[in-house]
Amino acid sequence: MTSWKKNLYFVLVEPKEPGNIGASARAIKNMGFEKLILVNPAPLTDEAYWMAWASQDILENAEIYKNLDDALKDKAVVVGTTRRRGSKRGAIVDVRDGVKRIFEVAQDNKVAILFGREDKGLFNEEVEKCGFLITIPTSELQPSLNLAQAVLIVAYELMRCEEIKDFHMQRQFYVDQEELKKLYERLFTVLKKIGYIPEDPDLEKRIMNNFRHLFGRTGLTFWELKLLHGLCSHIEEKLVNGDII
Repeated sequence: MTSWKKNLYFVLVEPKEPGNIGASARAIKNMGFEKLILVNPAPLTDEAYWMAWASQDILENAEIYKNLDDALKDKAVVVGTTRRRGSKRGAIVDVRDGVKRIFEVAQDNKVAILFGREDKGLFNEEVEKCGFLITIPTSELQPSLNLAQAVLIVAYELMRCEEIKDFHMQRQFYVDQEELKKLYERLFTVLKKIGYIPEDPDLEKRIMNNFRHLFGRTGLTFWELKLLHGLCSHIEEKLVNGDII
C-alpha cells in the first residue's frame, strides 16, 4: 500500500446498521485503503462480517471511539460528507474537487473523512469540526445515497487521484486538531479582549466557526501556527501595556 493511503481514515459516525458497516469496510478495501474508524457504532454482528466479505480484517482492525473528538484529535484535516447545503454548513465542494485536496494533504498528514448517520447524516456540531465538506451529485429522483455507497464513491475518487496528474500537488506538514483547538481557544480570548467578538452568542459562534472553516479547509503548517500564536502574544502584550484602546 502506498504511504498516503495509510494517512486516510474513513470515519463512520454512529452508524446504525451492522450491514452498512460491513459493506463500508469492503468498499474501503476494494479501493486499496485500510483505515476505518467507528464512532459509537451499532454492534458488529454476523451481518457486518458477512457484508465485509474478504474484508473482515478491516473490521477487526477498526478503531472504535465513544465520541468524535477522541477520534479526530491527531488528524491534521477533517473533511465531512453531506447532501444538504446551506450557508451555515461552510464550504461545500464537489467530490472530485475535494478529493484532490485530500490527496495532497494525505501525502504527509493524517486526514479524516466523516460519514454521518444513515437517517440524519452529520449534526451541525460535527460539521463545525470540518474544514470543508464534499458532496456527491445525485439525481433529484433519488438524491440520498446509502452509507456504504457514499464510502465507495469517495474511496474510488481518491484511488483515481494516483492516476490523474493534471493538478499541481503541494506537500506540507500540518498540525493536528489538538493544536488547532488550543489556537481557537486562544484566538477567541484575544478577539474577545479587543472587542472584535460582540456580546451575541449566535454571532460569536458564527465568527469562530468561520475561523475553523478557514484554517481547517487548508490546514495549518507548524510555522503558520507559530505565526498566529506570535500575533496573539503581540496583541496581549499591547493590551497589558495599554497600547491598544
